[in-house]
Amino acid sequence: MEEIHFKMKKKKLNLRDIKQHSETEHNHDDGHNHGENQSGFKVYVPAIISFVMLIIGIALDYFNVTFFKNWLRLGWYIIAYFPVGLPVLKEGWRSIKKGDVFTEFFLMSLATIGAFAIGEFPEGVAVMLFYAVGELFQNAAVNRAKGNIKALLDVRPKEANVFRNGDIESVSPETVAIGEKIQIKVGEKISLDGVLISEKGSLNTAALTGESKPDTITKGTSVFAGSINLENVIEVEVTKEFKDSSIARILDLVQNATARKSKTELFIRKFARIYTPIVVFLAIGVTFLPYLFVSDYVFRDWLYRALIFLVISCPCALVISIPLGYFGGLGAASKNGILFKGASFLDAMTKINTLVMDKTGTVTKGIFKIKQIKAVNWDEKEFMKYLIAIEEQSTHPIAKAILEYKAEGTDYEASEVSEIAGKGLKGIVNNKTVLVGNKALMTANNIKALEETETIVESIVLVAIDDAFAGYVVIADELKDDAKETIIALHNIGIKNIMMLSGDKDSITQKVASELNIKKAKGGLLPEDKLNEVEKLKQNPDNKIAFIGDGINDAPVLAASDVGIAMGGLGSDVAIETADVIIQTDQPSKMVKAIKISRSTRKIVWQNIILAFGVKVIVLILGAGGLATMWEAVFADVGVALLAILNAVRLQRISWN
Repeated sequence: MEEIHFKMKKKKLNLRDIKQHSETEHNHDDGHNHGENQSGFKVYVPAIISFVMLIIGIALDYFNVTFFKNWLRLGWYIIAYFPVGLPVLKEGWRSIKKGDVFTEFFLMSLATIGAFAIGEFPEGVAVMLFYAVGELFQNAAVNRAKGNIKALLDVRPKEANVFRNGDIESVSPETVAIGEKIQIKVGEKISLDGVLISEKGSLNTAALTGESKPDTITKGTSVFAGSINLENVIEVEVTKEFKDSSIARILDLVQNATARKSKTELFIRKFARIYTPIVVFLAIGVTFLPYLFVSDYVFRDWLYRALIFLVISCPCALVISIPLGYFGGLGAASKNGILFKGASFLDAMTKINTLVMDKTGTVTKGIFKIKQIKAVNWDEKEFMKYLIAIEEQSTHPIAKAILEYKAEGTDYEASEVSEIAGKGLKGIVNNKTVLVGNKALMTANNIKALEETETIVESIVLVAIDDAFAGYVVIADELKDDAKETIIALHNIGIKNIMMLSGDKDSITQKVASELNIKKAKGGLLPEDKLNEVEKLKQNPDNKIAFIGDGINDAPVLAASDVGIAMGGLGSDVAIETADVIIQTDQPSKMVKAIKISRSTRKIVWQNIILAFGVKVIVLILGAGGLATMWEAVFADVGVALLAILNAVRLQRISWN
């Protein structure tokens, strides 16, 4: 369990770490995220000023206006350059002071100042203008991609109406203690996790689970912070402090997810820091080396080619579009009620070829219900009255399932009820002796049950009345509505190696597996037995294993698998701590969506990498050969970045149904 504890501790949510990460993020974020905080039109004003002045300057040049010469012309273009160029120059200087010289800010500053140095004033302004406009569009795309995740942050409750001193006080949720009672009016958000103490309620849990269908609940049902009360004023008894509530921890999880980078993302960052200085030195070579080999060497021409080379080499298309692709994947998953703990798990999910799943609570509802009633020589309703009268004296889960039938009504009462250890119950109902239990109880009283009961694998309750077999009731866990379609969909997307491991008895496990067309299944397993089965699978290095379970008893396996997926994470602390992926509903079909989103994310990320590298290499060669101008350079940098971003944003628009 030490290994499990380490993984849980490693994955624990820590906002301080997130803050530290954000402070050390790539300089691009430092330089341009301020655009998020500016309102609407204001952020575009500098670019508009530069654009207008550039157009006027180009027009004056075109018509060869007499006064627009020398210092006046230079001054005009410098003024046009400043609104878009000054922020970039400042960021470049800040980066240099931090020891980070070879950034995109440095490259753009060097290239545009170089253009001014050789008299290409309009091109110097144009390159910086297009770069700035590209950044504005990039910020807009990033903000759009963040939308689904930020929408989740908006569900954080702002206040709680708590009963204190015979009155209702409106206080911060952080100040409410466990055991206190809170009131939630129609349209308000539940502020803390708790238990409903009103008779019933209707909640919108869409922000938490991704499900738009209202959830009708009854007294004693657990409720979660962030849910919206739809009907009637309800009261809730608080069971967790706000900092430990499901919504607080999920919000931390979402924020932390954006800080966990995939291997591809980390590689691109490292690559950019090596690639950029190499390109700078190559540009210097493009400027001076031709002097040794070209007879008609003209310094100005080769410097211009080197400047084009620098603009093209700017790695922003890679540095921005790759993380945005993963961010889009995280956002799309969150929108569908699936929380990945980071981009690295999006990558890991794409490699999964083996799925191991728990049974109870994963593919079944985990609730015992009457599946079949067979009365022998008795009217069914009369038969159930005798059975219910006895079961009312029991607290066994099977008894609770039988008592649900009580809706039909009963006016019988049992007396002299006694428990026969390991066999069942005996009592008197309506002056008749009633036995309720298993086969051993019937055998001990010389009562012969029907032969068909021998072949029933589910839990079965046998009943005898006045020493004669009266019938039986079959109690079973129900399959979830989407369980069968989930297995079919998994097969269709290539996950054919599926195994079921359950703590339930093996006969029931095999029956459920057969119904779902799962070829491998084992029942009667303890948590350590499940772990051993997964460890056996891991001995084959080709197996990339995902385990999906309820996140409580399955914590060891969740920690040991390549990707641990928790069902019903809202109600399970262990799930949130241990699993890599949290499915916020009890729907196993979300597993299929998680795999599809992961694969699409990785596909788009690699499309962007190939696009960025391909175009850059082509235009770099053309630029070095003098066949490309600054305009092609701008397209290779800003244009490709925008295309990559538009490609990444597609993740937000795909329907995963």
